[in-house]
Amino acid sequence: MHLRIYKAGRTLLSPGAWKTRIIFWSGAVAVGLLATGFAVTTEFANDSFRALIQQWPYAPLIVCPAGLALVAYLTRRFFPGAQGSGIPQAIAALNMPEHSARKKILSMRIVFGKILLTLVGLFSGASIGREGPTVHIGASVMFFLGRFAKFPMHYMDRGLILAGGAAGIAAAFNTPLAGILFAIEELGRSYEARTSGTLLTAVFLAGITVVAIQGNYVYFGTSNATLILSDSLQPILVCGILGGLLGGLFSQSIVWSTRRLAPFARRRPVFLATLCGASIAVTGLLSGGLTFGTGYNEAEMIITGSGELPVYYTFLKMLATLGSYLSGIPGGIFSPSLATGAGLGAMISEFLTAVPAGTLVILAMVGYFTGVVQTPITALVIVMEMTDNTDLVLPLMATAFLAYITSRIICPYSIYSALAESFLPQNNPGSSTETATGENIKPT
Repeated sequence: MHLRIYKAGRTLLSPGAWKTRIIFWSGAVAVGLLATGFAVTTEFANDSFRALIQQWPYAPLIVCPAGLALVAYLTRRFFPGAQGSGIPQAIAALNMPEHSARKKILSMRIVFGKILLTLVGLFSGASIGREGPTVHIGASVMFFLGRFAKFPMHYMDRGLILAGGAAGIAAAFNTPLAGILFAIEELGRSYEARTSGTLLTAVFLAGITVVAIQGNYVYFGTSNATLILSDSLQPILVCGILGGLLGGLFSQSIVWSTRRLAPFARRRPVFLATLCGASIAVTGLLSGGLTFGTGYNEAEMIITGSGELPVYYTFLKMLATLGSYLSGIPGGIFSPSLATGAGLGAMISEFLTAVPAGTLVILAMVGYFTGVVQTPITALVIVMEMTDNTDLVLPLMATAFLAYITSRIICPYSIYSALAESFLPQNNPGSSTETATGENIKPT
């Protein structure tokens, strides 16, 4: 007993141990700083494109194809591994036994490319978000720091990547609890208790950094939506089933299309991005410019009740996000999916007039987001934290799990785990791959 206390004391006072802690803490703060800067610049890019189309409404017909073609070229030429959301790369890295293989998709080169090219994508009107890329950035920063300190094995094995990913989500949305839950629920369902301190420390420091700079803001503004429990069955069923159905269809579409287009994307990546850019431009023009960008403005407008969206917004936003992802440019689907869910809630409110529209919007956001990413607990918590609403806990919980069940029927695997296959060096066409989530995923 005394020997154990003595060893613990030596570890606590060891210069090497403190060097490790300081480097790790510095990494978490760096993730928070990068996430904050990324948030500010993405909003600037988003607003700049909207200012452009206000002056020249048909500019997207040139800007979108040309911009996405440029991003696709730069990605393939200088930043391979930076394409897409970034969450599949983090999952793939957790499955790679060799350090050298992880370095190809987790590096400071990837960090720079991910930020730069996501911003150019938003300047070009792509329907993408920064949250998935922030996970990739966080995981890359923490993994990169591993070379400067002698981290314990549970740090190097999974802790650095999990902590970086969790810190990325927490800092991107200012939702620390959602960051921890997403790391456990999606990035590492084989989560081990010994990584808990690593996760908590990284999320805490990244979150504190964001709050210190930006203040303790609520991402989508405060919502006062409520629902009488006795009247909740119908909206829960509609939002849960419809959100899960559409979210599952969207996920299945991305996975199926990505696999089918993979040979063509390898041969003609710039041409494919140009075609996708043209489709995004046409979709945006049909929507009156509403489907361009992250979808943050549209979601906030519906949640706060400061505006309305047409009933077709949901479907056009889905198409714009699908085209953006298939183009192969860096960019996530978190914000666009939340905006699509908000649009779905607005559409449902046209038919369920007895239920407050604000309530349906929040329920549908959870339903659709769960349907896409298939992480019901994260979806529940992230929407609660982003809208500062705790009055709908039970309805949101029921909606999330109903959407999860519905989505699994349509798309029987997690979208991120399925997309992670393409980043695994040992992956062979036609073979199944066991991911970090413990799922065996076979090509469809």
